[in-house]
Amino acid sequence: MSANDQTYHAAQLERAQLANNALAETRKSRWYPHFHIAAAAGWINDPNGLSFFNGRYQTYFQHHPYSSQWGPMHWGHVSSQDLVHWQRHPIALAPDREEDRDGVFSGSAVEGPDGLLYAFYTGHRWRNGYNEDDGNLQVQCLAVSQDGCTFEKRGTVIECPEGVQHFRDPKVWYQDERWWMVVGISSLEQRGEVWLYVSSNLTEWQFDRVLFQAPEPGVFMLECPDMFPLGDKWVLLCCPMGLPKEGFTGRNGHNAGYVVGDWAPGQGFTPLTAFQPLDWGHQFYAPQTFEAPDGRRILFGWMGAFDMVLPTQTEDGWCGQLTVPRELRLDDDLHLYNAPIDEFTQLRTDTVEAGAITLDANQGRVIVQECQPCEIELSINLAESSAERIGLWIGQAEGGDGVLVAYDDQMQRVVVDRGNALNGDRGYRAAPCSAEGRLELRVLIDKGSVEVFLNNGQASVTSFVFPVEGARSVILRAESGAATVDAVTVHQLGSIWNS
Repeated sequence: MSANDQTYHAAQLERAQLANNALAETRKSRWYPHFHIAAAAGWINDPNGLSFFNGRYQTYFQHHPYSSQWGPMHWGHVSSQDLVHWQRHPIALAPDREEDRDGVFSGSAVEGPDGLLYAFYTGHRWRNGYNEDDGNLQVQCLAVSQDGCTFEKRGTVIECPEGVQHFRDPKVWYQDERWWMVVGISSLEQRGEVWLYVSSNLTEWQFDRVLFQAPEPGVFMLECPDMFPLGDKWVLLCCPMGLPKEGFTGRNGHNAGYVVGDWAPGQGFTPLTAFQPLDWGHQFYAPQTFEAPDGRRILFGWMGAFDMVLPTQTEDGWCGQLTVPRELRLDDDLHLYNAPIDEFTQLRTDTVEAGAITLDANQGRVIVQECQPCEIELSINLAESSAERIGLWIGQAEGGDGVLVAYDDQMQRVVVDRGNALNGDRGYRAAPCSAEGRLELRVLIDKGSVEVFLNNGQASVTSFVFPVEGARSVILRAESGAATVDAVTVHQLGSIWNS
């Protein structure tokens, strides 16, 4: 990158940051997250470049700093010493070269042998110069940094295959003295695939093989692939575009899931499971992982939507947030668990133990009078309960607007039901529950969202909830039968922002 290019890049970053600062001054905070990462203002989507570098956890994200609508993508940036409390940084990357003139799309980051942070991203261009009608031209690009904040672009490292319209989201890792990269692609036959590349030096890449193909013919693209080991197995995350609706799966405009299999360098990927949803909620997409220094596999996902207008877009000046950081683990049945990292408990500022509660049929009990951002833990004794639904009504004290988080005995699932929501989309989502006589629920309630975890991460349900103005209560409720809840604990939660 020449001195002139570097100067121009710095000017574009400054321009974007000044625009974002101005937008942040008018941002409304009624639903702005208290303990989730979001931009100070503007639009965000996919988490990018997750890494531990320069003594800090680095988190980048797709960002349009000029408005709350999707637009030319930049990389926003925050970092943390503990994965709990976060510091904002200036925008890290902006579209300013021919190969990324219409967007610095998603990618990943790794520390190289020279101690630099290598960020790989998709350089995006519209073939006709202004929209997707004639397709995309997408290449994989490299930028490097000494401090994780200021980057030098090194240009294209993998060209777009001839005739391909979708080719994006590089994820890189090191294995057996070589670097490996997975990229999502829509093949010439319009089939979603994951391609594998290999490099000895992080700058020169060779195609290795087609690693995975979507089994459903209607899936035309596999976005945001990620591949990593857990124990002696390998997990492939991806986001199929065109996934058909079938029962409880494929319900969102954009869906994310995983396949578990066997893989070794120089060999193909052998799936051992079918594709499974990673989260069952309305808003969970583009998950990306990294390996923490202690060996844990940590994940962030994006909470947002491309296929509908969200209430924060119209007048609040921001849109989109990341999930809380989650640790992944694989059980003996090759089922992928995801649960908040242990460090999340550091946000607890006050805890109230409500003890055991027994409810008669159709009875409710207020457990939180005015709901602030909090975490609620429930231990539901299913063996001693007869209710058709047992759970939490999070809403106005006098009823009306709100969301139900409950175990549904007829479906054998945990539901997040937004049927009474007065702001935003309604509908419900439901996660399978294989509880044997007892269900442990952990519900994270932020100002505009809920994240529900079953049985220490057996399943999760992540959804936006945009309450009307006024105090919210939380009511423990039993429907059409009695309920026994052995323990109820409420934790108030502090903010994640250092300043």
